[in-house]
Amino acid sequence: MKLNWNLWFNHKHKHLMVKFVVAILLMGIALRLFLSTSTGSTKEPIPVRFPQDEDQDQIPLPRKETPFPEKTVVSEPPISAEVPENDQDQIPPLQEKCNLFTGDWVPNTSGPAYNESCPIIENPQNCIRNGRPDTGYLYWRWNPRDCEIPKFDPERFLEMMRNKAWALIGDSISRNHVQSLLCMLSTVERAVQVYHDKDYRSRRWHFPSYNFSVSVIWSPFLAKAAIFEDYNGVATSEVELHLDKLDRTWVDQYHSWDYMVISTGKWFLKTAIYYENNEVLGCHFCPKRNLTELGFDFSYRKVLSFVMDYIVTSDYKGMIFFRTSTPDHFENGEWFNGGNCKRTAPVKEGEVELKEVHKILRRIELEVFEKAAAEASKSGVNLKLLDLVPLSMMRPDGHPGPYRHYHPFDHDKNAKVQTDCLHWCLPGPIDSWNDILMEMVVNG
Repeated sequence: MKLNWNLWFNHKHKHLMVKFVVAILLMGIALRLFLSTSTGSTKEPIPVRFPQDEDQDQIPLPRKETPFPEKTVVSEPPISAEVPENDQDQIPPLQEKCNLFTGDWVPNTSGPAYNESCPIIENPQNCIRNGRPDTGYLYWRWNPRDCEIPKFDPERFLEMMRNKAWALIGDSISRNHVQSLLCMLSTVERAVQVYHDKDYRSRRWHFPSYNFSVSVIWSPFLAKAAIFEDYNGVATSEVELHLDKLDRTWVDQYHSWDYMVISTGKWFLKTAIYYENNEVLGCHFCPKRNLTELGFDFSYRKVLSFVMDYIVTSDYKGMIFFRTSTPDHFENGEWFNGGNCKRTAPVKEGEVELKEVHKILRRIELEVFEKAAAEASKSGVNLKLLDLVPLSMMRPDGHPGPYRHYHPFDHDKNAKVQTDCLHWCLPGPIDSWNDILMEMVVNG
């Protein structure tokens, strides 16, 4: 058979032309992909984020270089927070009128900033170690309705507080709060205890790298008082409370602190005899004594007004927070007659109501503070209200309950143990107090 060379040549020519066209197309696509990748990488930088800033809807506070690079992680940009180019280090501006204390508890998948191994946690508040079976209470954060606040940034806080001193002054809730603060700060540098009183109720810790100290001062009345009860609250006699004398435990150190959180409240509900000018004036709940019943509201207003007068006329140059007294969540009774707190999730605003005695305390606090704030603005004293009642009311799930004891039901599922529905689990809802505290320090 004779080969048709013209036909073969035409077929081969067409085949080479197709290969040539395809090669050009592939080179064009490759070049386009290369250029888009190079230019796109400058538009959306992946931010460096830290473990305590895991929430996707929060922009991390600016950070300086840290001596703990092993804590740094790289993750995708936040889904709901758009970070403008060259502006990743900006704190989200608060709206002009933002009430930090009105809001909701929202899910927080990142969980607590520290765990039960923090050595500063005292046993009665270490709910995880004590065997509390549920952990859902750990996965919520406070979200004000009018603005976003960043999570507490322990490293930035320590940098801001270099060469400064804090004091939390009050009762066992202040101790509860200081332990929360120290555990969060100790994720950067461990706090070193440098002082304690005989009963370990007043203490001071130091952060050597920052020359920063934090004190807790035991002064449950803020006024001079003789208290006749043990560490478990068992009293042998009435409190002797001097309504016209402040407690020297905090007054003598007052000007040595740059920041203070002062609080009181629940101790005024205890049976007490009141003194003025070292003479008995009356009492609260003392039916066996022939004394005038004045009531806890009388003494609370008098002492709190005395404290505020001292503050606003003190020429103090630091920042003072007055923290409102937080409520308990005992249901079906009180601590001494079977009351409990079995809830395992936050409640909505208004779902749990303040008890009448707490309403009285709160009314007095807000009235006295309002007058003091007006005077402080005239005298130049930086006095702020830390009103944690609204957000605390919605967390009946955050208390130790029976798990103030170590594994209370291991040997008897029906064991009767004293419950704690006043103090807070650590870690727990009280950690959000520090988010608010830092926001108030940073943005005033």
